[in-house]
Amino acid sequence: MKKKKQAWIAAALMAVILIADQIVKFWVKTHMQIGEDIPLIGSWCRLHFVENEGFAFGLSYGGSVGKIFLTLMRIIAATAIGWFFVSRIKKGMRTSLMVSVALILVGAVGNIIDSCLYGLIFNESYYTVATLFPPEGGYAPLLQGRVVDMFYFPLFEFDWPMWMPFVGGQHFEFFNAIFNVADSAITIGVIWLIIDQIFISTKYSKSEEKQKERLEN
Repeated sequence: MKKKKQAWIAAALMAVILIADQIVKFWVKTHMQIGEDIPLIGSWCRLHFVENEGFAFGLSYGGSVGKIFLTLMRIIAATAIGWFFVSRIKKGMRTSLMVSVALILVGAVGNIIDSCLYGLIFNESYYTVATLFPPEGGYAPLLQGRVVDMFYFPLFEFDWPMWMPFVGGQHFEFFNAIFNVADSAITIGVIWLIIDQIFISTKYSKSEEKQKERLEN
């Protein structure tokens, strides 16, 4: 019963995150142009539409071939995580570990959808708002779509004093990464996984050892 309950919790959590991720991306893609900025809370919380050409932080690799390679690597990694996740739930899995892996997996799947399909179902967002299923076709072939990012939280910024070595006169902006719901799920999942392995897993192992000692005695 516990395994079935965990499976339902994991499925519900992943479904909510994946749906939210795709709704936000569809809205941004069909209502904003690349580079457009919409303030949400002051100047430090904004929607800023960019598209990730390749890997993390907008990095690209090897043109079309590199893009296909990165997409395939994402699919392979997500498949491996999914296999581990399902097999562990069948055997019994701590809820904390289950949640962290579910967050990482659904985040990966959310961005894979962009990479695989968005090039086929949307046209370009440069200088115009994109159209879903445009009659002329999408902006890229299968596996070569770009990941849609939009959340931007530049909490504060300043210019380094000129006398500072190496960075003098340069502009500094704290937290200038632009990300999406899927990225957030991956980040939270990884942090949660680290906390789980350092604190919860150790405590759980000690509890199991005590139970075994009691049974043996």
